[in-house]
Amino acid sequence: MKHRNILCLFFLFALFSIANSCIRHTNAPTPYGALPSPAQLEWQKMEYYMFVHFGPNTFTNKEWGDGTEDPSIFNPSDVDCRQWVETAKKAGMKGIIITAKHHDGFCLWPSKYSTHTVRESLWKDEKGDILKELSDACREGGLKFGVYLSPWDKNHPAYGTPEYNQVFANTLTEVLSNYGEVFEQWFDGANGEGPNGKKQEYDWVLFNSIVFKHQPQAVIFSDVGPGCRWMGNEAGYAGETNWSRLNIEGFAPGNSPALDTLNTGNTYGKAWVPAETDVSIRPGWFYSPNTDDKVKSVEELLDIYCASVGRNSNLLLNVPADRRGRIHPNDSIRLMEFRSAIDRMFNKNLAKGKTAKASAVRGNAKIYDAANLLDGQYDSYWATDDNVLTASVEVNLGEKTDINCIVLQEYIPLGQRVARFSIEAWNDNANTWVQLVNATTIGYKRILRFKEYKTQKIRVNILESLACPVLNNIELYNIPLEYIFATENPKIELIKEDSDLSTEKWSVLTPHIANIGEIIDGTTTTVSIGITEPVIIDLGEKCNFSGFFYTPENRVAAPNISRYNFYVSFDGKNWITLENNVMFDNIKNNPIRQNKYFHKKIEARYIKLLPLELSNSSEVYNITEVGLLK
Repeated sequence: MKHRNILCLFFLFALFSIANSCIRHTNAPTPYGALPSPAQLEWQKMEYYMFVHFGPNTFTNKEWGDGTEDPSIFNPSDVDCRQWVETAKKAGMKGIIITAKHHDGFCLWPSKYSTHTVRESLWKDEKGDILKELSDACREGGLKFGVYLSPWDKNHPAYGTPEYNQVFANTLTEVLSNYGEVFEQWFDGANGEGPNGKKQEYDWVLFNSIVFKHQPQAVIFSDVGPGCRWMGNEAGYAGETNWSRLNIEGFAPGNSPALDTLNTGNTYGKAWVPAETDVSIRPGWFYSPNTDDKVKSVEELLDIYCASVGRNSNLLLNVPADRRGRIHPNDSIRLMEFRSAIDRMFNKNLAKGKTAKASAVRGNAKIYDAANLLDGQYDSYWATDDNVLTASVEVNLGEKTDINCIVLQEYIPLGQRVARFSIEAWNDNANTWVQLVNATTIGYKRILRFKEYKTQKIRVNILESLACPVLNNIELYNIPLEYIFATENPKIELIKEDSDLSTEKWSVLTPHIANIGEIIDGTTTTVSIGITEPVIIDLGEKCNFSGFFYTPENRVAAPNISRYNFYVSFDGKNWITLENNVMFDNIKNNPIRQNKYFHKKIEARYIKLLPLELSNSSEVYNITEVGLLK
């Protein structure tokens, strides 16, 4: 009996030792590199939310107001923030960020630190508060609420002095203390009024500390975060390679790494600063009746979605409120069409309920098995042993199925790891695997569209990983054929207006280069001109006009005109200055056509455009088109 007890104890000890060994062997992967905070992870899961630009610019057809606008111009006839929320919810959005204060300094709430606010407007007899109405509507509707406060203030008398930083800090405190929870604080680095204007040395340490004090869970957006970063363009396209890590030491909003670095992140970046892609549903950011017929198409929006959410970035889609204070029907209808198209694309996950196997499983343990990739649970994942950096996962669909889209996700609470991968399909006839697509990073989510292929099995090959791969989701789709192919670059369209003056009798007198006539021919050809040479145009006869337009090259890195002088003449010798040291609005980040209206109608025979400053350093400046407004 005694020997039997000893044997039982020995047997139990052996079982315990084996079990303990297995537990040790199947420990979870060690987190790799910079990691998301809990707030950043919840933010990433939002994926898609609304930007609303609203303010005096809504009523002036401007993108950047100059701060001298009479506040009474802000007088929307029928503000309905609940309509904004309802529209956003039906579009599938998870929150709304409002331009609480843009560069003109106008505050959409009655700030006690400014005299340029809704309190000074005619709206609601000086008793209105857009932030209260929107934050209440978001709370009621179950959407998250965010705010954009520009540090640049063209109206406040203290701007450009050391005292202004505290004024702005007070303004931040006011907003972040009085309107409930804020999920994102949106900053940009816009600063100053050019070589001869005021320039503020922003105290970003102070500003960020105010956010952390009053809204500790808020994700701070700027060129360099620290919560999330600008993608480097306003066209809606994240990099095909997109790391959520970034080196931010020594940088600040307005003084960021190169645009291509913002677009792709840093492979070994020390901080977790995921990307947010901001883009407008219209050519500009604020509402203008001139753009009612220029709302982006469903196809454009789908390309943007797959190039933002589908490339490890959140999508912040701007839908400006119109002069009533509502989302315009054209925008709302397009959002519903967009939502319907997304639903059609992703309505049936062909991998759901199927089987998966992997070439390697961490400790051969079920807890890390490839089946976890198909269970729809965010916190279950497939992983390999620490020393296995390349591996494959095979999904068996059970029968031959048409496939043209795959969705992949890494389990980012443990870091972003995959640097390169490929997708293959099994070809029964050739008894071999056929490559469908080759790609780089995955991150929180990667969506890849490809030519339709009929197969029973799909294989995901991890070709390069910085640490053992950890994936938590694979989805497969056969999306409608019209939604398959992505546009690799934003569409470039020359926007024409009904009010453009005819160029039939025009001739370009200077500069003397062979293709200079292409700047007035109505095409999208871009012409490069020496930095010291003005453009002089003979209109052929005296003409009456109300303004001019300049169409830059549609590329963020292009050397476009950002500041200029504009002159007119009757004889081509004696010139009258109409615009002196004037800035084109937001042309560096959003290089679209710029319409500039004069204070009164002008009569002249000749016009001259002289560049003073470029959006990017260069010995030449670019013009796609220049013309006059009737």
